[in-house]
Amino acid sequence: MDAKDILGLPKNALPIQEKKSKPPKESQRKPDGISREVYALTGGIAPLMPTIDVNQLKRKAQSENEKITWQWLSFTNSARKDNLQLYHWVRVVNGVPPTGDYSFAKYNKSVDVIKYTDEEYEKHLTHKAWTKEETDQLFDLCERFDLRFVIIADRFPSSKTVEELKDRYYSVSRAIVNARASSPGDVVGHPLIKEPYIASQETDRKRALSLLLSQTKQQERKDVEVLAHAKRITEARKSIKASEEPKVPAISDSGPLGADKDNAADPITPSGQFPSTTNPASEIASVMASLRTLRVYLRTYALDQMVQAASSSAGLRTIKRVEQTLQDLGVNLKPKVPTKAVCAEHLELRKEILTLLNLQKQLQYKEAEGSSFRDGSYSETPGTPPKQALRAADLDRTFTPDSLNIGGERFVKKEQKRKGPGRLSEAPSSPAQSKRPRKA
Repeated sequence: MDAKDILGLPKNALPIQEKKSKPPKESQRKPDGISREVYALTGGIAPLMPTIDVNQLKRKAQSENEKITWQWLSFTNSARKDNLQLYHWVRVVNGVPPTGDYSFAKYNKSVDVIKYTDEEYEKHLTHKAWTKEETDQLFDLCERFDLRFVIIADRFPSSKTVEELKDRYYSVSRAIVNARASSPGDVVGHPLIKEPYIASQETDRKRALSLLLSQTKQQERKDVEVLAHAKRITEARKSIKASEEPKVPAISDSGPLGADKDNAADPITPSGQFPSTTNPASEIASVMASLRTLRVYLRTYALDQMVQAASSSAGLRTIKRVEQTLQDLGVNLKPKVPTKAVCAEHLELRKEILTLLNLQKQLQYKEAEGSSFRDGSYSETPGTPPKQALRAADLDRTFTPDSLNIGGERFVKKEQKRKGPGRLSEAPSSPAQSKRPRKA
């Protein structure tokens, strides 16, 4: 009895699914140069680093008659003065040992310490704080220890500081170089003459370094606060100095440069003038002050900032007209070689184009204003009495024209007709207009 018998289910309730035979995998041959374990782990995936077969490496050509052996032979080092003889393994070809100096002897470098004679010492090198025996011993130690003055100070018999030993050695060497030169100009470029050793500066440097290394955390925080406060003071002084400098002259003081800032028509004030806009000189001065704080900046970045400041009062259409004018003139929008002179001339050209567009707008406004005054004469209608009679009869009513042209625009003002007792005659009424029938 199984689970199907307990549940009362037929034994063959579900159809038997035939197992699909999987296609045999194509056996891949293991490439040469890869071990079987590595190939089993990677599955033939290309490695991150290229593998090189040892068999592909170029081998040194070896003649058939050449016999190479390694022998334990003695050698001498030319860097040593005691003729010490040591042994090492040497590659011997056909029983002939190699000749020449020891290969590592070339790395033995020593300092050339200046030597002096008794006559030179008595003539140029006498010093009240140093005897000849102490000076001779100092130079011997300098030659022995290759100017390692810390070791020299430890081996020196008398109590002399490192700075005093350095000062004595370099002063003696400098005096001998000057004494042996035929003229002072011959030794101007010598390191001992060009960069003399000053013991007082070295002492102050070590004292300052010891004070810095012996500071506590609290003192370091105070130093950081003092430096930050000094930086703020410096920046404040720079901003004050920049504000006190004379401002850059404005491109134009008239307002039409910014009249189309929002791509709208130029508004006209009752007095017939354009509205005043902000002066770009203040923005140019602020840009120059911000560039001074940067200290290091690209000249193209400075040019872009100055162009934006100069065009700040102009609208989007005006800026596009400036760029179109530059293209018509064959001038690049950005200089290909942005030198200081080229950037200055480019900025000056943009200012002049803005001034030209401003003058063109003013000219168009004046021409429109003049045309409105020329077209402002009103003809009298037929049957109108003389002006004197009209003035006498119509003192109680002001005359308003039906149409008025201002700036190329037509403003129509309607007035309701009224009958007056002094009105002598009326103009003939216009014929009635036929109405257009509506579509059904």
